[in-house]
Amino acid sequence: MRHDEYLRHDASALAERVRRGEVSPPELLALARAQAERVQPLLNFITRPLPELAQAQLARAPAGALAGVPFVVKDSVADVAGVPTSYGSRAFERVVPTLHAAVLRRLLDAGAVVFAKTNLPELGLKGVSDSRLFGPVSNPWDPARNAGGSSGGSAAAVAAGVVPMAGGNDGGGSLRIPAAACGLFALKPSRGRISNGPGLGEVWFGACSEGVISRSVRDSALALDVLCGAEPGDPFAAAAPAEPFVAALNRPLPRLRVAFSTASPLGTPVDSQAVAAVVAAARRLEALGHRVEEKAPAIDGAAVASCYLALYAAQIPAVIAWARSQGARDTDFEPLTRVMAAYGRGFGAGALTLSLGQWNVFARTLAAFFGQHDVWLTPTLAQPALLHGTLDPKPAQAWASSMLIATGLLGPLARLGLLGATVERLFIQNLAPYPFTQLANLAGVPAMNLPLHWTPEGLPLGVQAVGRIGDEATLLQLAAELEADSPWFDRLAPIARGAG
Repeated sequence: MRHDEYLRHDASALAERVRRGEVSPPELLALARAQAERVQPLLNFITRPLPELAQAQLARAPAGALAGVPFVVKDSVADVAGVPTSYGSRAFERVVPTLHAAVLRRLLDAGAVVFAKTNLPELGLKGVSDSRLFGPVSNPWDPARNAGGSSGGSAAAVAAGVVPMAGGNDGGGSLRIPAAACGLFALKPSRGRISNGPGLGEVWFGACSEGVISRSVRDSALALDVLCGAEPGDPFAAAAPAEPFVAALNRPLPRLRVAFSTASPLGTPVDSQAVAAVVAAARRLEALGHRVEEKAPAIDGAAVASCYLALYAAQIPAVIAWARSQGARDTDFEPLTRVMAAYGRGFGAGALTLSLGQWNVFARTLAAFFGQHDVWLTPTLAQPALLHGTLDPKPAQAWASSMLIATGLLGPLARLGLLGATVERLFIQNLAPYPFTQLANLAGVPAMNLPLHWTPEGLPLGVQAVGRIGDEATLLQLAAELEADSPWFDRLAPIARGAG
């Protein structure tokens, strides 16, 4: 098989060819590795090759739903036994898990050949992948731009034609944001649909879900069938689907009640192309017979952002404290992470409890909204993929942070409540390019990015579709209908085909 032929197949088709004996797993892995070696210097999407894991899988003569399909996983949550899970931070380089994560085990049992880990921002905290440990991930459509985050390395690998789909996770848009930036499909499942075990229980109080980024809807449905289900001891467990998600794609989709909105919930600017993407998608759905109206749930976007900041305020100090117990030093963390940690240490347990209670309000309001509508469309991104460095602290901010850290004043200022306004301003600044994605995480509902729009400059801009909790099947059916109406599979970045 030549690489151009490899690109014409999704993971489902590649696995079928392996099962029929038309191509071998070593042959597919060689194609994926050759492409990875070609594009890695430009895109910087791999953090760690996994040659021993791949070789052991080939020795098993992989069979199953993903038989022989080359695969990469995000260097976060998806633990590989005996290999550090870096989370994009120097602090975790010495922490070595002893067990495979459930998601990795299920991929291997399904026959996937996992050969590398992918790049991300430190602790997965940003919508751009730019850790100081590994450096930024460049976008295959325009290497001057970032691939998005936090699953940016996985998105770059798929968009560059290295693998047909890749693993990642989503705690505030981390599958959907890079998928939108790179012209790919991604579904964030419902809370409890896929286990984070055994090394972890709930991730970010249950806001974070495992999943994949892919080029085809049926691949994401297949991956969800492979990955779904709880492990013993999981804190959340979604009810088992009535049928396999792949099978649901073969059922006729009833005409849906579709709502759409385009205004930023934070009142921040939204690019006209992002608005056009949603409006065009709404018109397509109307032409396909769905009932469409412009409407949004009555949820305060500023309250969502405040709750999301509270999540960070609680999680970051806890992560740093655990890393220090494993031998990490404060200096192993990036300055912005340390500023957020100092802010979080002054955040009270009562304030956190009130914030977590607000998640229930969001979930109940969304549930009422989905009593009247089946799907809600918004932009995924408020603007096209960001140029590298766009979200970097301004020189004065960076200098001030460095001075506060160096002089030891960071902690006292935080305890006195004098750091809050600065952190909140930075937080909103960093959310402004993607203010639409966090609500689904807090409410636990499924949401997906649909790669339906490219700007006149040739940059992808996705459309987000949000559904009711536990109903990934309807979202996947809708995505398949749009994929058939406006195909995107063959719309690859030029670098995937050898250009650039």
